[in-house]
Amino acid sequence: MKGFWAEKRVTVTGGAGFLGQHLVNRLKSLGAEVYVPRQREYNLTTLDACLKCLLEHPCDILFHAAAYYGGIGINVTEPAKLYYSNLVMGANLMEAARLVNLKKFVAIGTACSYPGYLEGHLKEEDLWAGPCHASVVNYGLTKKMMAVQAQAYKRQYGLDSIHLILTNLYGPGDSYNPDRSHVVAALVRKWVEAEMAKTPSVEVWGTGKPVREFIYVEDCADAIILAAEKYNDSAVPLNIGTGIGTTIRELAETVNEVSGYQGKMVWNTDKPDGAMLKVLDVTRMKKELDGWVPPTDLKAGLAKTVAWYRANKAEADTKW
Repeated sequence: MKGFWAEKRVTVTGGAGFLGQHLVNRLKSLGAEVYVPRQREYNLTTLDACLKCLLEHPCDILFHAAAYYGGIGINVTEPAKLYYSNLVMGANLMEAARLVNLKKFVAIGTACSYPGYLEGHLKEEDLWAGPCHASVVNYGLTKKMMAVQAQAYKRQYGLDSIHLILTNLYGPGDSYNPDRSHVVAALVRKWVEAEMAKTPSVEVWGTGKPVREFIYVEDCADAIILAAEKYNDSAVPLNIGTGIGTTIRELAETVNEVSGYQGKMVWNTDKPDGAMLKVLDVTRMKKELDGWVPPTDLKAGLAKTVAWYRANKAEADTKW
């Protein structure tokens, strides 16, 4: 991998964000020359700014990891901003990429783009089997449109691009702000605070039966970089995940174990569970990435995450 990236010029949008910072660090370690555009310099929701960025900082490969996103709360309170920001940012960046004859565009997608009603192990060909879930349609659909744009731009302009669909990320550098955090970060914060305060119990919503999939962020960064090197099919997105299902109860119990909390776990079964099984099928990923699988198991990844959160709690609680 290192030989491929030595002296490559790479731009990473969202390079200061959760996933982006790990992408940047890994790319630099492989010898790439990495540029991270910042919002104060380039407003990537405008075509002029996207084009200016790519002309002033020429690159061989662009990773589009920037996104305006958050938990369910953001989807409820800012659906228009979610939709507009992500849609035009992706569209304008890809248009700018073809105008400057970029060699490769790597679009970072999301499992939210899969049909909301589908359960089970989701394959890439399922992407168009129905609409996104109503709770995330304003975000998931904008990423899905990038997959359409990739195909169109390959046919008309010959732009090489790939679309990667990521499962749920967790790990150091995430936001633990209640308005922005997802399930792992929310649980980690809850358990660490309970352990610090020595509270007698921690409440978890639902029955704990739903099955989800989680990938450690550093593993995900490695997979994205490997896919940028080895995968070249603009027509078919590629799932990035573990393919391993974990019940929410197993997740909570593991967080409980690695946090050292000694109190009681209480399940509020009056709260909804959501879909019972959502896991990405990673058969194609393993084939295209020469058998690569994420090396970090859930317990080890959560232990690292809890340790990082304890050391960075004040900053993490207010991030983004």
